[in-house]
Amino acid sequence: MITKTFVNRESELKALEERYNRKGFEFIPIYGRRRVGKTELILRFIKNKKSIYFLATSGSKKENIMRFKQAASKVIDLSLVREEWEDIFKYIKENIKEKIIIVIDEFPYLLESEQGASSIFQRIIDTILKESNIFLILCGSSLSMMYKEVLTYKAPLYGRRTGQIHLKPLNFRDATKFFQRKSLEEIIRIYSVCGGMPAYLKEFTENKDIFSLIREKILEKDAILREEPMFLLRTEFRDPKIYSSILTAISLGNRTLGKIINYCGFPNKTGIMPYLYNLEYLEYMEREIPITEKPRSKKGLYFIKDYFFDFWFKFVRPNISLLEQNVDEVIKKIKEKFNLHVSYAFENICRELLFYIKPAKFTRVGRWWHKDKEMDVVALNEKTKEILFGECKWQNKVNAEKICKELAEKAEQVQWHNRERKESFAIFAKSFSKKISKFEGKKVYCFDLKDLEWLLK
Repeated sequence: MITKTFVNRESELKALEERYNRKGFEFIPIYGRRRVGKTELILRFIKNKKSIYFLATSGSKKENIMRFKQAASKVIDLSLVREEWEDIFKYIKENIKEKIIIVIDEFPYLLESEQGASSIFQRIIDTILKESNIFLILCGSSLSMMYKEVLTYKAPLYGRRTGQIHLKPLNFRDATKFFQRKSLEEIIRIYSVCGGMPAYLKEFTENKDIFSLIREKILEKDAILREEPMFLLRTEFRDPKIYSSILTAISLGNRTLGKIINYCGFPNKTGIMPYLYNLEYLEYMEREIPITEKPRSKKGLYFIKDYFFDFWFKFVRPNISLLEQNVDEVIKKIKEKFNLHVSYAFENICRELLFYIKPAKFTRVGRWWHKDKEMDVVALNEKTKEILFGECKWQNKVNAEKICKELAEKAEQVQWHNRERKESFAIFAKSFSKKISKFEGKKVYCFDLKDLEWLLK
């Protein structure tokens, strides 16, 4: 059933429709994090089309095939077909000549229940479906399994796909569409907890304050999201405790490789690198370098990329024992540091919104730091040699001139086309005591929440 809230995904739907309108066989893997909206996308795509939608489970091969036959019964009778995947797809091909979509959702469950399942589907594609009019979608939430069995070079199904969709969390601009009656300030606070995960955002659409929602959706014993990060880590990795330890280290402010190694107790860099690679590969974590540095710079810092993971490892994991005794005390701890948490998300939101500023067109946006100096936002245009230096203040009545003076001093240390660049400044804040448009002859952009609301529209 398609839920009422379906936000964005226009480009993904357009891509699927274009593939559907072609003649011949199509094989599209759709993969992405649990709760990112893959099933919603698929159900929207197959609506009013001839299709078989099947949700695999962790049961046996026989159970899954019986359930597939049942799911297909509205389109074709498979009751007399032998309980083998090759026989089923051969029968469908021979008896349905028009375009039909076959969806196997949570495909990794089939891989777990039947040894060699991906090789079986390789044969099905090569010997049965290649000359058919079937549109096959294999969908999965276990990213590690989808990479291993479907997407990577050594995967049995590698080279068979005609396209693919990696469904990612929504950006902030699209996430705001979930909330029609909340202020932008409240939406930013919610986004700092949920990020762009549609299923999380839907939980926070109720007309309650942010801390009531955090209590109800995350902290209470029966809360739907209380164990979410550990569930995901156990799903993806064999050593979830090690990955949890690394994410805890980063959430506590250990951002350099050396500090993370020391916190987690690894003897050296070699031992931890595979774990860091996996976390980055699956987009739970990211390594950032100053925007003006080369990709292999040793100045890299580690950040938790997923907003919900960041919130959970900051506020839930350290207080698991206390949660069992006193939820109010945990809420109190969250309130004490919540604005600092939101300010980090606000920086990322501001960097995203810079791409909507006109006439300036930036090709790259990121952070910059050097020794004890840092800037929340630095935006570059490699062609025009334009550079923008920015600061984000999750505060009211910000003094724009004072911030610009500080930015100008830091800008002198930024090594990037120093003699020919064109400089400007941007300040983001809840509100300003006074806005300015120029500083020492250079353009200044001052964006308060009202301005950002206009940008979003």
